Amino acid sequence: MKIKTQPVLFISHGGGPWPYIEDMRPHFARTTYGLRKLANELPQVPSAVIIVSGHWQTPGFQVSSSAHPAMEYDYSGFPEHTYHISYPAPGSPELAQKIIDTLALKNLSCQANPERGLDHGIFVPMVIMFPEANIPIVSLSIRSSFNAAEHLVLGDALSCLRHENVLIIGSGLSYHNLRQFGSTEAGIVSKTFEDWLFTTLTHPDKTIRNHRLIKWEQAPEARKAHPREDHLIPLMVIAGAAGDEPGERVILDEVWNVTMSSYRFG
Repeated sequence: MKIKTQPVLFISHGGGPWPYIEDMRPHFARTTYGLRKLANELPQVPSAVIIVSGHWQTPGFQVSSSAHPAMEYDYSGFPEHTYHISYPAPGSPELAQKIIDTLALKNLSCQANPERGLDHGIFVPMVIMFPEANIPIVSLSIRSSFNAAEHLVLGDALSCLRHENVLIIGSGLSYHNLRQFGSTEAGIVSKTFEDWLFTTLTHPDKTIRNHRLIKWEQAPEARKAHPREDHLIPLMVIAGAAGDEPGERVILDEVWNVTMSSYRFG
């Protein structure tokens, strides 16, 4: 079978372990539909998935290297059963090492972490897209410096893996100000920032797109939308991995008065 180039995806993964909570699932119906559609429209079933989650922040880049990653219940205040969720997808020590070697060719240092498991920025979109949990997953951290340009370079270094049937996903949120969720201000701010994000990510000129992303703090309502940019930085990796391909908004949802979006490149 001829290997086709995989797209790259930025996914707004929503709040907490929502697919596992009956009362929360209806709020994310549009996101659920969109994620399933994304999975069904891939050029072929990926051989593996690399996920850059906003929930894993380290001083230097790290990659999960366990063959059987554990679960990371990195949330609080949810029903007891959500602390016993299992998404038993395998890991891939081989892919982890390939990532380390690939980044080294670009003078980027990355360390293997055999202890890191699957946080909810990973298993939430994955259980919707690939419910069989049979595709190997390797997670990649973001640097806690949150330097946008550095993460664009990281994505560019990873882009070659797209041609080896590896799906690269950035998992975060287009708006992440938890204290404002549900407020009138959140609705205004998230919509304003999303308008800027859409204009930026769909721009046909990669140079302009990346310059705008590096200067993202200058966007309207930027710091109100992202007081701390941990959930925005995975998007920088995806934009870097996209190369010359402009983005397409594939999900536009509104949950608790917050506009949240997901994008596909390629």
